[in-house]
Amino acid sequence: MTAGDVNWRPSASLEVLERRAHMLGLARNFFAVRSILEVETPVLMRSGITDPHIANLTTRLAARSDRPYYLQTSPEFAMKRLLAAGAADIYQICKVFRDHEIGRIHQPEFTMVEWYRHGIALEEIITETCAFIIEIGETPSVGIDQYRYRDIFLTTCDIDPLVADLGHLADCAERMIDALTPDLRQRIGTDRNAWLDLLMSHVIMPGLATDRLSVIHHFPADQAALARLDPAEPKVAERFEIIFAGIELANGYRELTDVIEQRHRFNTDLQLRHAAGLPAMKPDQALLGALDHGLPECSGVAIGFDRLVMTACGLSHIDQVISFTQ
Repeated sequence: MTAGDVNWRPSASLEVLERRAHMLGLARNFFAVRSILEVETPVLMRSGITDPHIANLTTRLAARSDRPYYLQTSPEFAMKRLLAAGAADIYQICKVFRDHEIGRIHQPEFTMVEWYRHGIALEEIITETCAFIIEIGETPSVGIDQYRYRDIFLTTCDIDPLVADLGHLADCAERMIDALTPDLRQRIGTDRNAWLDLLMSHVIMPGLATDRLSVIHHFPADQAALARLDPAEPKVAERFEIIFAGIELANGYRELTDVIEQRHRFNTDLQLRHAAGLPAMKPDQALLGALDHGLPECSGVAIGFDRLVMTACGLSHIDQVISFTQ
């Protein structure tokens, strides 16, 4: 192959890259007027993530070849360490990395906007996140719909996600998803949350209005991730997602601050990883140390910035909003 045969051109048009730069400016202004401090945390860290549904990208350093290092899938753990050290409200716009994710709305390297606010309730961080999406996407007339996770499953699938067993979830998927092949059913196996995610992505999300923000909140407790459980309703977690134009844009929590519960969730992740034949991962001891010291009551949210640019520009593929893709 000669130099002339190499496709050197950007995957995004220059007009889209100009719009992207404009949106980055709007994002930083959004946080500036709210006195939220911009921070930077390392992309390369000593610990990866235990979540069995997210794949770490690893590398090794010649100077420290005895151990792997990890490209961060999110700045969350490092930002929580800053909060535990006394930082005020903070945000970050950064590159993050996830393996096994290439497609219409996925790239292994992508841009994330993440922020944390002290002492605000789930409803308040939802409101602020919707305001961010509308302001940065410059869509002032877009409407907002809100659904409790349990309610939308009952309405759409006629199934209660808080109590349904594996058999009922698999039967529901068999009935409602044309693309459910025997191979896919075997790969999901006994992973209850994977069945719920499949119903969410293939049944519920396609039925949402494409011209409005759809907020789904109060996920089942076993899908809490890093959210705290609702003290008034411990079967659900104070977690939300926002979908627009059929694409998940945001994932947010009323943050878990209990170090004992976080250790338990890390251990559960490791058991799930083992059952799925995934590599073992050491839990992030620095995060546990920060939680043990004391993470203040806070709420946080992460937004896929590339996806937000996609929706703002009316584009169909993530490659169209990134200068150069893998």
